[in-house]
Amino acid sequence: MSGQGANIHTETISYTANGTTLKGYLAYDEGADAERPGVLVVHEWWGLDDYIRRRARMLAELGYTALAVDMYGEGQIADNPEDAGSLMNAVLQDMEQGEVRLKAGYALLKGQSTTDAAHVAAIGYCFGGAVVLHAARIGMDLDGVVSFHGSLGAAHKPAPGSVRARILVCHGAADSLVPDADVAAFKQEMEEAGADTRFEAYEGALHGFTNPDADENGKKYGLPLAYSAETDRRSWQAMQDFFNEIFA
Repeated sequence: MSGQGANIHTETISYTANGTTLKGYLAYDEGADAERPGVLVVHEWWGLDDYIRRRARMLAELGYTALAVDMYGEGQIADNPEDAGSLMNAVLQDMEQGEVRLKAGYALLKGQSTTDAAHVAAIGYCFGGAVVLHAARIGMDLDGVVSFHGSLGAAHKPAPGSVRARILVCHGAADSLVPDADVAAFKQEMEEAGADTRFEAYEGALHGFTNPDADENGKKYGLPLAYSAETDRRSWQAMQDFFNEIFA
């Protein structure tokens, strides 16, 4: 799909899940007449910040309807690892509630007039990568999911044949925050589930390789994070190729 000449409309859009107000970010090319596939975007542990909004706009420029979802509620974002960890862990420790919030965003995206409701995928970064892989594990009706430097550990082990989405994992081979044991366990888990999984490991890439803020955050907080322009480009292209396949 091409976004050449795109006239991108963006808006913050409020929705609710179990009484919590969530503040998502919708982006699409308003110059295109036809319905187009929808893509959910799930944020890093920092929350739905400018980086994630930019990714949603990039997807809109490619010709998709993109909705960046709010997994924390009230559009909360963190500016330090302690707060980010607290927000993230509150979701990871109650994935039942997390599922409700994700599915609320999914329903909102499918209901947009610009979305082809028969074709929806999800992408996620770091924490968001874990969330979209969880969506695949629980059998959500998605054409595909893409995890960028996401956690691979499972909160739910899928039964054989229960994973409906095709899976692309874009992983930094030098990511010390995702242990090699988790990589091996994930691959075995997906094989046992019979899931259609593609695993791309980028040599030398650390956690956060898609985010230009990773270098500064890594130095500031003493975390093993680093941006890689080349790996960012290659993984984004891998996502585009994957979408061209699953939405064909």
